[in-house]
Amino acid sequence: MNPSSRENDLPSRAAWPWLLFIPALATGLVCLLLLALGMSPLAIGRALGSGSLGSWLKFSHVLSVWSPLLLCSCGLLFTFRAGLWNIGIEGQVIVGAIGCTAMLRLWDGLLPPSVLLPLALAAGGLAGGLWGILAGELRNRGGVNEIFGGLGLNFVAQGLIIWLIFGPWKRAGIASMSGTDLLSPRFWLTTPPGWRVAPVALAVAVLALAVTILLLDRTRFGLHLRAVGANPGAARLFGIRPDRVSMRAMLLAGMLAGLAGSLQVTAVYHRLIPAISSGYGYLGLLVVMLANYRSPAVPLIALFFACLVTGSIQLPITLQIDSSLAGVIQGAFVLSALLVHGLRRGKD
Repeated sequence: MNPSSRENDLPSRAAWPWLLFIPALATGLVCLLLLALGMSPLAIGRALGSGSLGSWLKFSHVLSVWSPLLLCSCGLLFTFRAGLWNIGIEGQVIVGAIGCTAMLRLWDGLLPPSVLLPLALAAGGLAGGLWGILAGELRNRGGVNEIFGGLGLNFVAQGLIIWLIFGPWKRAGIASMSGTDLLSPRFWLTTPPGWRVAPVALAVAVLALAVTILLLDRTRFGLHLRAVGANPGAARLFGIRPDRVSMRAMLLAGMLAGLAGSLQVTAVYHRLIPAISSGYGYLGLLVVMLANYRSPAVPLIALFFACLVTGSIQLPITLQIDSSLAGVIQGAFVLSALLVHGLRRGKD
């Protein structure tokens, strides 16, 4: 089903009980599974909560995950609104990180850090946007479905980053999966003492959310996206070019994903590593689907997943349970959302 048409599945006040049923069903599924495996759901819940919300230091770590995840999710809102499954979001994060790193390496010493760092962030956003346009061109001109084109470009982006790490940008004297050499601290986004998130990264994510809501709900462009996503043929009758609108959606999604990659380089890892995306592109797909493709719910759901990702670090420390259990919980929420949407359509 077209994602834009799904967006209208839960518009009414009467739908809220169904939405509230999703976390209840997911929690029940997870508890049953844990009990069947001989684990205590209460102990695991306490460990996850302690690992993510136990102190400001831990919660600031949650926010460092939330910021790039929110950027990816905001980008996906544009493409879903236009009826596009932008699976290539993961590659757009990677290429954005590469673009940011390239800018910092090539212009180091030529520009002051106060100028070069913003330019590097912008370069990452531009690189991600161009990668998104490439997926759009494959769809519009080559007839390649955006799902398959995006997946293919993800593999290309992953191959490119590994080639750079083991080739031109390898560490002095040795190539390693640990990534490139650390950037100069001059190019690190400032993190206050006792924080694990750069305030600039947090501000960028919040600003991106505000701009996304404004563009989607308060502009002619947002109306065009909705029209193209709902019925491209009817949109043409009103003088709307679906190919142009979809390309703009892919550009914006890629730019936000590329910006997320830039933040991963300058605010989190301070270098380029093979797993620079941390899977936030794919996780953003789950966030937006669970939010029913609506922007107001996205930051809260993204925060929940950020808490899961961060809190799972505590599981092997306190309970000797592998942190991949967080992925099981994420999967339970997605499965519950699909079941609830299916039940609603069957009832309607």
